[in-house]
Amino acid sequence: MIRDALAALRARRGRTVLAALGVLAASLVVGTATTVGDSLATGFDRAATQSDLPDVIARFTRTEMNVVDPKVSALPNLEARSYRRERLNQPLRFGSHSTRNGAITVLLGGRRGYKIVSGHDVRDGEIGQVVIERGLAREWGLKVGDHLDTRELGPLLVAGIAVSPDNVAFPLASTARVYVTEAEYVNLGFRRVRPDTALLWLHDPAKADVTLTQARAVAFGIGKLQFVTRTGVKILLSQAAGIVISLLVAFSLVALVAAGTMLAAGAHAEVQRRLTGFGVQRALGFGPGRIAAQQAVEAAVVAVPAAALGIVLGALVVARPAADLLAALNELGPGAALVAPLLGALLAVVAVVVFAATWPAWRAARRSPVEILRGGDLTRPLRRPRQRGGSDPSTKRSRSEQGFSYEHSVEGSDPLIRGGLFALGVRFSTAARGRWVAAVATIAVCAGVVTLMLALASLLERLREDPGTIGKRYQIAVSLDHSELGAARRLPGVDAVGERYSIDAADSFRLGEPVRLVAYPGDHTNFENPPLAEGRRIRAANEVEVGVGMADALGLQPGSVLAAQIPDGGEVRFRVSGIVRALENDGRIAWVEPDKLLALRPDLNPQVVVRVKSGADPAKVTRELVGLGASVRPVGAAQTDNAAFLAVLAAVLRGVGLAVGLVCLYALVQALTVTARERRGAVALLRAVGADGPSVGLVLAGAAVAVAIPAAAAGVFLEVVAFGPLVAHLAAGFAALPLSPTLAQIALVVGGLLLLAVIATALVARRVLREPVIAGLREE
Repeated sequence: MIRDALAALRARRGRTVLAALGVLAASLVVGTATTVGDSLATGFDRAATQSDLPDVIARFTRTEMNVVDPKVSALPNLEARSYRRERLNQPLRFGSHSTRNGAITVLLGGRRGYKIVSGHDVRDGEIGQVVIERGLAREWGLKVGDHLDTRELGPLLVAGIAVSPDNVAFPLASTARVYVTEAEYVNLGFRRVRPDTALLWLHDPAKADVTLTQARAVAFGIGKLQFVTRTGVKILLSQAAGIVISLLVAFSLVALVAAGTMLAAGAHAEVQRRLTGFGVQRALGFGPGRIAAQQAVEAAVVAVPAAALGIVLGALVVARPAADLLAALNELGPGAALVAPLLGALLAVVAVVVFAATWPAWRAARRSPVEILRGGDLTRPLRRPRQRGGSDPSTKRSRSEQGFSYEHSVEGSDPLIRGGLFALGVRFSTAARGRWVAAVATIAVCAGVVTLMLALASLLERLREDPGTIGKRYQIAVSLDHSELGAARRLPGVDAVGERYSIDAADSFRLGEPVRLVAYPGDHTNFENPPLAEGRRIRAANEVEVGVGMADALGLQPGSVLAAQIPDGGEVRFRVSGIVRALENDGRIAWVEPDKLLALRPDLNPQVVVRVKSGADPAKVTRELVGLGASVRPVGAAQTDNAAFLAVLAAVLRGVGLAVGLVCLYALVQALTVTARERRGAVALLRAVGADGPSVGLVLAGAAVAVAIPAAAAGVFLEVVAFGPLVAHLAAGFAALPLSPTLAQIALVVGGLLLLAVIATALVARRVLREPVIAGLREE
């Protein structure tokens, strides 16, 4: 059977190559989506395991080791512990690079909590060496063996490069972390270094709450105690990516749908082309099962190498952007572990191709030989129009038109004649309605994905630049003395001025869950108005509106109690009045009135926010505020400080979008090739009576446009009613984000498909014109 399959494939080399290219193009999409999805889904857990990330990180004011260690060592469920001292705001320099936000972490023995990815670790007791985080190494071009200059310790030899997923990497995080031994400071004259951080590894991480409760009970004498669990770290890291990660995963899912549709349509079209051959086989005594099995073997022989190559190429296309994305999050790539999901993707692609080829072949082969030979892929013959009068010598009829008649003169350049050739191509393309619908559906799905990609690109831009994306109604934030608020309100172009209090706390019941509380005197919707998902707005000082992300993490609903631990303040409680679709801080944010916060933390200073009148120039208003003594702070959307991170995400999107564009081109070439082959006799007849290359191209252009235009319209419709709402629904936990395309984006999609139609027409016309006319006339 394999020998027969290879012989059949060699006999139709052109169609075999075309089918293989289709599988390869679709597999590109599968490979890119699988690589991105698996890398993002498993990156944190893989990095946490390999770096030995502690189950709990406790931070506190500097305390003598003989005070803190007895309390920590007595905690229940404790497997191991180690201590650190973090010296923040330290100047670091290498070559032309420098920062004043260095964090020199002094290792006080025990387990490290990071993974060395290059070089070696620093050894306790040794001096003159440093381990740096990978983000710093990538950003500044540091390598093992270079010297990093520090103000306190002087130049240190870079011994190793480490990854620790307890925070995002520099420069996504403003702090650049480096690690040294305690001996470095003892060498400077320090008698001992007091710890301010404890890393705790537990026997049973599921019982971390018990350990944290006991830790709070015995923490007398230790100030500013804060805990972050491994789960809390994972939440904090997801804030760095926020909504864009969810959108990227959703985009990959939609791209997979496009690939599956294309594979199924391509395999079905191949079966339709071979119906006559199936009829001959049935007439010779082959059973339906035998024909279906032979078709399955042929499909597998084509699909396995083509799919393998496409998946590998797709993985390579996004390998670098995906690695950059993981590096920005301080996570590790899958490495060899990616082989398993890619093999699964390969099996899925082959299964789709084989099933799509076998099922219609088996259905067709069940019919009688006469019915198969008579039917082709047209369900019923079309009526032949009756001729009136005598025969016109300039009019020719082609049996290959399957019932259509046409009149044309290929000589001259009459626009009506040219229009008739174009319309003839449209009729050629739409005659086989089943195949035409399949081609339109395939390209429509691809066009919908491309339209979604354009909408996502616009969203990324808005996330970076437009505060209104996440419900902010103010455009300027400043530090300004309270006495100048009246003057600020009277400035030309200022619509409203408010005071915004913000503080990061922790949930009292689940200490590892971060909580951000934002408060405005009066109605906060004048300055921040996230869409209300459930409940109502706050009306009293004991009420709170929480983001969907916080509600999901803490199991909150209207009427629930939110209890938050305020740093250096105590506990504050609120009754949940409503749940809002908040994007900032990954949805773990809440809006309250400031009374309770100021009662616990009277030293809390507000940020002054300014809403600019419509049509006013924010830059001019900013200059006037500076004249009042204001210090300007940046105002942005979800990723204000992470432009480089957004660029990495955009690169991943471009990689997936490139694969989808190749699918569109292949689908158009396939549809035109099939049409040209079925209308081979008619095209040969046109050439025999004098049609030149442009005339043949015009016919094929009509066939291409007959697919491209409906596909573009259907693709935009799919994005508006299906793909966009699907992605927005997946992002609903963060914010309400309509992903409807603009008119410019729709025009770009239509223009792009028409350009692809021109390319496909040129490719197929070149192949058609190289074929001898007599070869096509034999089919007449």
